[in-house]
Amino acid sequence: MKRAFAATCVCAATTAFAGPPYVTDDPVPTDDGHYEIYAFGNGSTARDGADGAAGIDFNYGAARDLQLTAVLPFAWSAPDDGDTQTDLGNVELAAKYRFLHQADAGVDVAVFPRVFLPAGSGAVGSRHTSMLLPIWLGRAGESWATFGGGGCVVDRGARDYCLWGLAATWQALANLQIGAEIYHQTADERGGRASTNVGVGATYDFGEHLHLMASAGPTIENSASTDDANWYVALLVTLP
Repeated sequence: MKRAFAATCVCAATTAFAGPPYVTDDPVPTDDGHYEIYAFGNGSTARDGADGAAGIDFNYGAARDLQLTAVLPFAWSAPDDGDTQTDLGNVELAAKYRFLHQADAGVDVAVFPRVFLPAGSGAVGSRHTSMLLPIWLGRAGESWATFGGGGCVVDRGARDYCLWGLAATWQALANLQIGAEIYHQTADERGGRASTNVGVGATYDFGEHLHLMASAGPTIENSASTDDANWYVALLVTLP
């Protein structure tokens, strides 16, 4: 099974920008001095089984235009022809830095390098360190936003690969944001195939500090040899 590289990020769910629940990231970091904590689950289904992860995605606005991120996942894999495997997933450490602002340049632009570290016994996830080196940009209006970009993954234990995505969101109601995306990933193993996915998502605000979000969508390129579909759901708490 091959699961699209779910690059996660955080931005305020009450803004027009997104990030989670979408695979496509955005350039807006967590506000200076604020915390954003996701209790998340994600996964994929394929013709030979399913896999996924659940955990905590912790984000802190360390300074103006700088977000620090740590993701602690518990992963699982359930192949059709074998027993379900569970273990700690790859720990993720990242920093998002926005170096261009829409007010000055007409678009926000940020870099968001991420390091993935093996943490479990290797029953699930990668046994090797890898790094994602992307650039993300976006533009927002009063009730809408578009964002996208991409980068490449350097993997010490497998084939390097690249990904890109494009998404758009709309504030349909005062407490409901909806959106759609398309994202692509090149083959991440020798003899593998590239994949392209589409997805739809939504974020519902229960209040100023509590938000529910979800997204899902099918694979539209090479689904027979990659994944049939991917999904994501999370409860976001924003502090203070």
